[in-house]
Amino acid sequence: MSGEMVIAGAIALSALAMSVIVGVRYLLTSGAFAWATRLRHPGLYRGLDRQIGREIRWSLASAAIYGVPAGIVAWGWREQGWTRIYTEVTAMPLWYGPVSILLYLAAHDTWFYWTHRWMHRPALFRAMHAVHHESRPPTAWAAMSFHPWEAVTGAIVIPLLVFVLPIHVAALGIVLAIMTIMGVGNHMGWEMFPRALVHGFIGRGLITATHHQRHHDVYRGNYGLYFRFWDRLCGTDLGLGHFDSAADSGERTGLAARSRRGVG
Repeated sequence: MSGEMVIAGAIALSALAMSVIVGVRYLLTSGAFAWATRLRHPGLYRGLDRQIGREIRWSLASAAIYGVPAGIVAWGWREQGWTRIYTEVTAMPLWYGPVSILLYLAAHDTWFYWTHRWMHRPALFRAMHAVHHESRPPTAWAAMSFHPWEAVTGAIVIPLLVFVLPIHVAALGIVLAIMTIMGVGNHMGWEMFPRALVHGFIGRGLITATHHQRHHDVYRGNYGLYFRFWDRLCGTDLGLGHFDSAADSGERTGLAARSRRGVG
């Protein structure tokens, strides 16, 4: 067997392993949040079994897509020294550790805002983003329920960043944990953070479920992932939503029917 075939096999195995890891991470995290929802708000997901099954299928397909670039980069980091991931704490000043986490979150949030807003253009919405908005209301299982084309836009951002911004492997783990927890938590249909945080100073800059719920209610605005910076700067911040769908019925009648076509 040639060296090229051995390398190709190793890369493929790394991609497969990473896809499995992402899939298991999704099942464990979404499962834990769904269990917490059952305890905290019994019956919230009643009647949504078919929707949840669809969310799980799309999410596992997305996990397979996310694993490919992650697996390739992981192999390159281990075997070829690709990327700017480092393992020695002293390789960078100690203050850079938390700064690198914020830099990654800010860069990811910027990418997400603009690609998300772009996918709400009518033609792109139908082709790429409608799958995610088929979850009405979204549940804890919906965080990775994406069409494959949308999954690709999400799968490449962190693998690209590790070639540009130095980050300790533990800090990268924290970034991935925050990405997972916020992604699931913002879709589960209730607010896990205390009201004082959501409606206080921190909440004016941070996206939580109460903010993202507004996006799923009216299909426009509130496009960010972690921070409200871009929404505020670009005039797309619609403020906080709530979880009483009946109270939103009047607004949905006019806005959601139009926005399901991607307008806004």
